[in-house]
Amino acid sequence: MLLKSSKINEFRLWGLVLILVGMGVMILGTAGIVFWGQTGKVIAAVFMVIGMIALLVSVGIYFWAGMLSTSAVMLICPECGRQTKILGRTDRCMYCKTILTLDKEMATHGLDSDDELPVAASKTDSGPAAAAPPSSQA
Repeated sequence: MLLKSSKINEFRLWGLVLILVGMGVMILGTAGIVFWGQTGKVIAAVFMVIGMIALLVSVGIYFWAGMLSTSAVMLICPECGRQTKILGRTDRCMYCKTILTLDKEMATHGLDSDDELPVAASKTDSGPAAAAPPSSQA
């Protein structure tokens, strides 16, 4: 479980990896000028284009992760008590990496039939009051 993380963090990780690879390719291409002189300029140009494509793909991945993050369900993790986001049916907590789900059939233990579903905090709510379930008044 050490290497697992939430889906949003996985997208961000791949965006960061592509940034580093793109910059590394561009630096290696520039080193071609030092080693091969005039013929190295062609190698540098090709590597600059490949590196720029990798950087543009990483920008697309970061944009996509940001759009997914705005529509993700926010809830309080039962293990660490922090607010986290879930994409899809199951996901991991962004902080403690606990597997979370909103699907009753996939839950290992959970609610009885008379219990209420946990209330996910809305995007406009913040603070500890947002995490508390509403009180039922008769």
